[in-house]
Amino acid sequence: MLYSYKSFCAVALSGAGRTAGARKVKPAVAARVPHYVLCGRRRARIFIKDAQFFAVFFIFMNDCVTKQIVGMRSGGMKFGTERTRALLDALGSPDDKLKIIHVAGSNGKGSACAYLTHILLACGKTVGTYTTPEVFSFEEQYLVNGKASAELCEKYLSAVQRAADNMDDKPTAYERQTAAAYLMFAEEGCEYAVIECCMGGLLDTTNAANKKGVAVITSVSLEHTAWLGGTLEEIARHKAGIIKDCPAVISRCVPEEVRGIFYSLGAVLSDGPTDIEEGENGTFFTCGGVRCFTRMKGCRQPFNAAAAITAAKLLGFGGEEVKRGVASAELAGRLQEVRARGRLYILDGAHNPESFIPLTALLKGKYGALRRTVIYGCLNDKDIKTVLGELEGCAESVVAVQPESYRAMDGQKILSECRAVFGKARLAPSVGDALGVADGDVVVVCGTFTILKEAYEWIEKRQ
Repeated sequence: MLYSYKSFCAVALSGAGRTAGARKVKPAVAARVPHYVLCGRRRARIFIKDAQFFAVFFIFMNDCVTKQIVGMRSGGMKFGTERTRALLDALGSPDDKLKIIHVAGSNGKGSACAYLTHILLACGKTVGTYTTPEVFSFEEQYLVNGKASAELCEKYLSAVQRAADNMDDKPTAYERQTAAAYLMFAEEGCEYAVIECCMGGLLDTTNAANKKGVAVITSVSLEHTAWLGGTLEEIARHKAGIIKDCPAVISRCVPEEVRGIFYSLGAVLSDGPTDIEEGENGTFFTCGGVRCFTRMKGCRQPFNAAAAITAAKLLGFGGEEVKRGVASAELAGRLQEVRARGRLYILDGAHNPESFIPLTALLKGKYGALRRTVIYGCLNDKDIKTVLGELEGCAESVVAVQPESYRAMDGQKILSECRAVFGKARLAPSVGDALGVADGDVVVVCGTFTILKEAYEWIEKRQ
């Protein structure tokens, strides 16, 4: 697999862009290392050509790496598609060989991508899927027919790096990563590529593709306002930028006041869902006159599924295959339930007010009669006050953690905000420590995808 947090073998020298020597790195340190840390069976390779994204130093002491990373990602992010387009052209325009389904939205993008992937697979199609961020491993961002491969990631990221080396305007890490997805899917014989936007749409690097089969908008909310604008209309226009002379679908989760922006570009409103009925193992709903079932949990999932079903219809797919694809879809880190030693753990990457709606509904509804503990950490650009306000009444105890990320909000600030809402809260030095002191029948880990991997590994050891 790509980098393992349990045993990470690499030494990165700032700007080196070369294979490094090997020593074990503690999980907490490995978690801080961003993209392009690729571990093979016998070596580690780290691509850190772009100082904007990579300046990582490891300090060794007694065969262990200290938890201090001297240099971190700097310079912010670059918007625009010009560098990615130039890189794709240098690679032979692999995106032109694919039927692209492009998905944007404040929330629900990953779920819609999962539904679309499984629908296409059920219809007998070859499918590549590119989503961000990863939850448990880097390679899970790249799926070929639903499967991840570290070997394919290393192969195509290396090919992209060679092309990027010859460019005057050097692509960023995310731009190289995205180009690798298009190249991988084209070279591996995929007919369809399901592509998730990272942020916005218009200026997101994934939007460098020349042509699209269909565009999907899952939701619009006040997220990433520093980059996308401070109003729903401004954010909607960014997301509408993925509609390029192609059919488009908007979910019924898109607020009515901004739907006109998408309608003006030819988008249609998704069918259904109607007759929603939650069960113990998932949710039944009707879409386009067909009774469907999704095992993905949360009150928004029927809406995400309905958007995917409508997009599939625009591509010419329907019937039992679509129904079967929706039923088989799954996605890690979204209301993911794991049981260990008689306790239920819920891992959820909810990070903005809208994404907390399904989580709070679950905690107040199905699990409202049980004792609940929330373990919460977040990144420094999140609306923590509003999010914690959504969580009020959802837990009897709260444990704050500072994520292992250069973008993390300071742990003391998280603790202070938690105490302002819940009265009592404590700060744990790590996610593992937080899980160790958590009590109650239900333990929720939420606030950012960054903390879910450590939580899952801790729980897995106790099953």
